[in-house]
Amino acid sequence: MAPVRVVVVGAGVVGLSTAVCISEALPSCSVTLVADRFSPDTTSDGAAGIVLPAEFPDIPLERQRRWFKDSFDHLLEIAQSQHSPDAGVILSSGFRRAGGLVEKRKVNSLQELSHFDLIVNCSGLGSRTLVGDTHVYPVRGQVLKVEAPWLKHFIRDGDGKTYIYPGVHGVTLGGTRQEGDWRLQVDRGEAESILERSSRLEPSLTKAKVLGEWVGLRPGRRNLKVEREAVYLQGRWVPVVHNYGHGGFGVTLAWGTALDALGLVRQCLNEKPQQAKL
Repeated sequence: MAPVRVVVVGAGVVGLSTAVCISEALPSCSVTLVADRFSPDTTSDGAAGIVLPAEFPDIPLERQRRWFKDSFDHLLEIAQSQHSPDAGVILSSGFRRAGGLVEKRKVNSLQELSHFDLIVNCSGLGSRTLVGDTHVYPVRGQVLKVEAPWLKHFIRDGDGKTYIYPGVHGVTLGGTRQEGDWRLQVDRGEAESILERSSRLEPSLTKAKVLGEWVGLRPGRRNLKVEREAVYLQGRWVPVVHNYGHGGFGVTLAWGTALDALGLVRQCLNEKPQQAKL
């Protein structure tokens, strides 16, 4: 029997997590990951990536708790394993090990994917154009990366816009949370503000060497979307599973929502495909 052809659009932490889940759990599927940007050039790579629970207003709390717990347990297992030093590449290697395929290109329309049997949309902010979702919007984030190896503990202040997060290759200082702002250029005034606010919390940062500056657009949405639908493409109905709108909580919820998306993929595969033509 020919494998079921599944395509996952988007290679941030959400898309990659979802592709890994499907590849590992459903060997009958041939999974292709399509995106115009891959690590280390995604928003997920540049973000601070702290694990912090979120609350979406119109989603049952029990479902949100499950997303958080599944993600937290997954990350904790990696942190306590021999792979912890390479945690940033675990997902990528896991996907390829499970037989996943990778294609680097920009997808402008679902019509371009009509030759697949099932589409999984993890395109984040790209869903505005890919599926016409005007409810998803940019939340601009700007951070500094500095060299401060003496810092071993993180600090998060007030509303969370000021933070100091030590990492493997430096310390991330932040930040901004600007809704509806599409700017990808570094703002000098904001960079100075970030350094000044961080130095008030940790005076030793005045001696830290700035390694780089980064700006990214989080995919904001009132409610994260993990749903399924059928879309009519090239004379047939193709199931589409959506998993996007995580805002600044991609790392926190990616594995949990990926497992949910996997469940929706299973539902689609267990149902008789609709082949009706107009």
